[in-house]
Amino acid sequence: MSLNPSDAVPADDSDSAAASTFADLGLRSELLDALAGLGYEEPTPIQREAIPPLLVGQDLLGQAATGTGKTAAFALPILELLEPGRTAAAPLALVLVPTRELAVQVSEALHRYGRALGARVLPIYGGQPIGRQLGALKRGVDVIVGTPGRVLDHIGRGTLRLEALEMTVLDEADEMLDMGFAEDIEAILEQAPAGCQTVLFSATMPPRIDHIARAHLNEPVRIEIARETTAAESGRIRQRAYVVARAHKPAALGRVLDVEAPTAAIVFCRTRDEVDQLTETLNGRGYRAEALHGGMTQEQRDRVMGRVRGGTADLLVATDVAARGLDVEQLTHVVNYDVPNSPEAYVHRIGRVGRAGREGTAITLAEPREHRYLKVVERIARQKIEIEKLPTVADLHARRLELTRAALEEALAEEGDGERLDRFRVVVETLADEHDVVEVALAAVKLAHDALGGEQDEQEIPDVTPRPQRERGEGGVRGARGDRGAPWERGRGAGGAQGRGGDHPGGGRGPRGRGPSGPTTRLYVALGRRAGIRPQDLVGAITGESGLAGREIGAIEIQDRFSLVEVPIEAADGVVTALRGSTIKGKRANVRRERYERGQRPD
Repeated sequence: MSLNPSDAVPADDSDSAAASTFADLGLRSELLDALAGLGYEEPTPIQREAIPPLLVGQDLLGQAATGTGKTAAFALPILELLEPGRTAAAPLALVLVPTRELAVQVSEALHRYGRALGARVLPIYGGQPIGRQLGALKRGVDVIVGTPGRVLDHIGRGTLRLEALEMTVLDEADEMLDMGFAEDIEAILEQAPAGCQTVLFSATMPPRIDHIARAHLNEPVRIEIARETTAAESGRIRQRAYVVARAHKPAALGRVLDVEAPTAAIVFCRTRDEVDQLTETLNGRGYRAEALHGGMTQEQRDRVMGRVRGGTADLLVATDVAARGLDVEQLTHVVNYDVPNSPEAYVHRIGRVGRAGREGTAITLAEPREHRYLKVVERIARQKIEIEKLPTVADLHARRLELTRAALEEALAEEGDGERLDRFRVVVETLADEHDVVEVALAAVKLAHDALGGEQDEQEIPDVTPRPQRERGEGGVRGARGDRGAPWERGRGAGGAQGRGGDHPGGGRGPRGRGPSGPTTRLYVALGRRAGIRPQDLVGAITGESGLAGREIGAIEIQDRFSLVEVPIEAADGVVTALRGSTIKGKRANVRRERYERGQRPD
């Protein structure tokens, strides 16, 4: 079997002659034993291509999509560097990743593979108590897995020293650049000692990646794993979307699930909080839902997947990172509760169904202003996404009656000879003496229908018309936000900016993602133009430290000595806490809620 769950695809038969097992790659016995104990036998194509040159110390530039086995491709060579009984405090390897969820995932993989070696692996990211990180760094670690902002923060504090570094890995490099981490990455790579092996993995290879490769990689081996035809492109997945106002999305999801009646489904959300809240809502509506996200321990995740695969849960509500590599055989539906952050994420999500020749259904709940984003997804997925009207109460009632009829038909088929039904015959015959037999049957069907859910008190969900794109205003923040592209169509200038334009005098910015959809507040950041702060620096710090998605950040206003950032009001305190003590472009930032009314300015 291939590496699973987070980093594997079936091995390519054409490559099997080169290295059909991990033993053929020349890995040390402790790693081979660990892989055998986990049930892993065959390396994936990216592992077969990448591990040999990494083991001999070559730099590497690899292009491969998520789920192709990149984690083991660099994790196993890192662990090969460990000397028995190593006690040095400074790390010998550094892995940079875009999100805290991926930091935890990669760290867990390194722990699993390197347990017999006593590998000391530390994930560092925003939102985690920094005291715990400081204590672990002081005691000594072998491998650091972290987000660029928090890694650079520790370097600035002097608590993370890189003089012993032998390998630096950039995982999901294109995503890190999209999040505004370009300057942080450059600053970290500049701190690496001469001769340090550098490895870069990316799903795409835009010019920005080539720039980093030319500047920091020494005659790298280049590997590209060919993109496979997706289940979406092959037509095995029926794709459709519903346009729903945000306030009605939980009810709309319940309505769609009631009508679809999936055997098993994954519902994808953007954040951990949304996963937890939606799971609670769905369970309150009578579904058997389980949550899965990066905030859970591996033991908790294993229990959840056991319940899903065992059929005791029929809905899995998950974040993208937590659901990577999952393969649930009975899965029939994938639901995007939110429009994904990228077309690639959409393709990856819906690819959970339609595997091994099976057919499946992909459903997306889009808010009115996200309607046009679906056109971008269509181009990437290469298949039409049907925009449909939400099922009405009448549709729901008809579907429930159909399920009742199917349940009765199944009962009749199972009791083919009627022997087990005979004990009810006396009831029917007694009632038939006083009532028409059809009336008796109707009453029995009603009881069965009520037992399966019946005609609950449902309200119609308001129909919404996709919001037309607004024209640009005459300046100011609103004008700048009027012509937004999809979150994946943000302008991407040098340095990985997310399309947030330069420091406009009026505080505006270039086109970007959709911004907060609900009530917002503004945060005051005590760094501005004089400190060299740009919009993408603020976005990178907030997304990297707090986990807030870039498309949830609203207007950004940069003045000479301070900046103002618009964030969802419910996320404001979490962002302030996450940024407390961190640095932006190497400078410590005082961050708090804005104390002034709109239109006023601090002295």
